[in-house]
Amino acid sequence: MNEKLLHTPEGVRDIYDAECKKKKKVISQIHHVLELYSYQDIDTPSFEYFDIFNMDKGSAASNEMYKFFDRNNNTLVLRPDITPSIARSVAKYYPEEQLPIRLCYAGNTFLNTHQHQGKLSEFTQIGGELINDDSSAADAEIIACVIHCLLAAGLKEFQIEIGEVEFFKGMIEEAGLDDETEQRIKEYIHSKNFFGLTEFVNTLEIPEERKTALKSFESLFGGLDMLDHAEKLVTNAASLEAIARMRKVYTALTSYGYEKYVSFDLSMINRFNYYTGIVFRGYTYGTGDAIVKGGRYNSLMEKFGKKAPSVGFAIYVDDLMSAIARNKIDVALDYSNVLVLYKEEDQKEAIAYACKLRAEDQKVELVRMSRRHDLQEYIDYAHKMHFAKLCYFEAADKITEY
Repeated sequence: MNEKLLHTPEGVRDIYDAECKKKKKVISQIHHVLELYSYQDIDTPSFEYFDIFNMDKGSAASNEMYKFFDRNNNTLVLRPDITPSIARSVAKYYPEEQLPIRLCYAGNTFLNTHQHQGKLSEFTQIGGELINDDSSAADAEIIACVIHCLLAAGLKEFQIEIGEVEFFKGMIEEAGLDDETEQRIKEYIHSKNFFGLTEFVNTLEIPEERKTALKSFESLFGGLDMLDHAEKLVTNAASLEAIARMRKVYTALTSYGYEKYVSFDLSMINRFNYYTGIVFRGYTYGTGDAIVKGGRYNSLMEKFGKKAPSVGFAIYVDDLMSAIARNKIDVALDYSNVLVLYKEEDQKEAIAYACKLRAEDQKVELVRMSRRHDLQEYIDYAHKMHFAKLCYFEAADKITEY
């Protein structure tokens, strides 16, 4: 037999049996939290036109997307991110709406990146988008919703790190740096190469206090005390307003009782011009990367023709499931299925019995006994497949339960 008939391509895999049930259960728990916050479901296509996701609209580089062509030679891509699709949909279906719109989604996304450390090319996201609200209260609600979702999934120890891209933008403008220099500094900070950052900043012809501020990103993480320190490094209005907004978000999160799950990191800078304010990531034990990413993207919707400030998040379900497994968190599964086993002569009674159980909302697998297998084999099968019980028709009027 051709080996390729039994194997998946590199970067994708099958999920089955208990692992699949646990993933579906966790997604259901998270979705229930989103419903509690009044988010409404939306489904967008798995592939769209390339322009929906190009660099100034999406969070993936062109060479990281799976591209193909339709019969009219249009370039299509498997979605690397769902947020741009939501933005397109809102601009199309809610062009005049000015009051808040809350939408949530769950689906698979695709990234064509180098395979390393077992990273997948197809992965599941579930998330929410809050549109038409530019307030710090909206930022706080999104982060509170994320924390609530992670708690509902069973996590107890995790941390949401919050940044603010306007703090960085304000520093760049204050130093009078051009786009090319800004991009190089972004790359150093994004890759956490603070030695390279220091070396590069020292070559710039800017005042020493501006150099000191730009070289300080290595230490700009922690609690409220860090914000006090960051405030002393800048004098421009944009950076100061960014710090003030982070304090407002923190104050609101204390009202939710979630402050212990929150810290700050001003070195959290996206490589693309995707986010415009608050950004955040969630980390826990058992994964090497963030299990949730999000932030404010006030300019994205305008690229589709609608001016609408927005903030949102995406939980990376596969990474979350890895964390749940490695932290030995129990995901309670429903094993209430009933196996109804019968011989050919008792078929009418067995079908009636199965229909009765299903009418009572019980899950039933109806199996006609084969002469090639004895009763014990079916009992072993029921045990292996996690049935709650096996109901065996020994005769039309006699059912034995195992």
